[in-house]
Amino acid sequence: MDYVNTVTGRITPDELGLTLVHEHLLIGYPGWFMDTLYPFRRGEALARAVGALSELRALGVKSFVDPCPVDLGRDVEFMAEVAQRTGMQIICAAGAYKAEQGIPYTFNAMTVEQITEIYVRELTEGIGLTGIRAGLVKVATGAHGISAYEQKLLAAAGRAAAQVGCTVLTHTDEASFGIEQIEALTAAGVPAHRILVGHCDGRADHAYHCSIAERGAYVGFDRFGIEFFLKDEARIESVLQMVRAGHTRSLCLSQDATCGAWLGRPSFDGKRVLPPELLGKFLPNWEPTHLFKRILPRMRELGLAEADIQTMLVENPARYFRGAEAPFRKLDSEVGSRGACGAGPATAGVTK
Repeated sequence: MDYVNTVTGRITPDELGLTLVHEHLLIGYPGWFMDTLYPFRRGEALARAVGALSELRALGVKSFVDPCPVDLGRDVEFMAEVAQRTGMQIICAAGAYKAEQGIPYTFNAMTVEQITEIYVRELTEGIGLTGIRAGLVKVATGAHGISAYEQKLLAAAGRAAAQVGCTVLTHTDEASFGIEQIEALTAAGVPAHRILVGHCDGRADHAYHCSIAERGAYVGFDRFGIEFFLKDEARIESVLQMVRAGHTRSLCLSQDATCGAWLGRPSFDGKRVLPPELLGKFLPNWEPTHLFKRILPRMRELGLAEADIQTMLVENPARYFRGAEAPFRKLDSEVGSRGACGAGPATAGVTK
């Protein structure tokens, strides 16, 4: 595609600028509206979201991908209002969440063809009656295997993206099943370079990260600040290893942070809920500016070049949405003496 749908209109991929590829304005697990002790206060959420995105704009961010699926509280009119107030280019998604935490009941009753039709309509004509078009397709799988329901969603996502010519962004748990996601989506007709495998930083597994990149897909290091999965220092080390291995052009950075509001009280294990106001106590760095205030400065300290930061935050998102070229083209000059995915210190081969 030679354009990208944002919630306020079309832009070209070159107009994206500095892009966060996986963030959220609102998010709530299915059934959040049943928690009437924590009702959605739109005005308060809007003020927080506008404040957060205004701060990101001041830090140089121009585009903000919010891949909230339909069953986790997607509100594209809320996104559009935030975009209009801040000047941020916000991109929303068609798609549904994984079986374990999504709402499979309705889509379970539908065929792949029926779900594909919904996605294509949202990408080309608009979501519901809003006229706001999705800019990509979201798909998700769990940590313990890909269920039949998730296989159906992968097939629908792949068919819709192939038909329209757009990109796919995925959710993975614990950096698992990214290869299987790529295989399912490419089988449905999506080129690997139109796929961004999300949450690859759920584990510090360099071989896994390389395997995603070497298949031509993008590798999402997009959960900085969520340190109960993996410490940020390990994430930083993994990024530097990938840069040393010649995979800079496959990497995209983000935080998966919520800028407006949690809807209801979130549950991360399905056994208990946690008041949103306590998240800051347990995850103090999980906030929208963390990447810029703490992570990038630390990467610079360890020798990451400004050109590599520009590649990961500006050039790669534009290339991903353009869908014109595969990211993985290893150059001899990019690879250290131990080879593309060799061992060794994470900072080896990283220069200022």
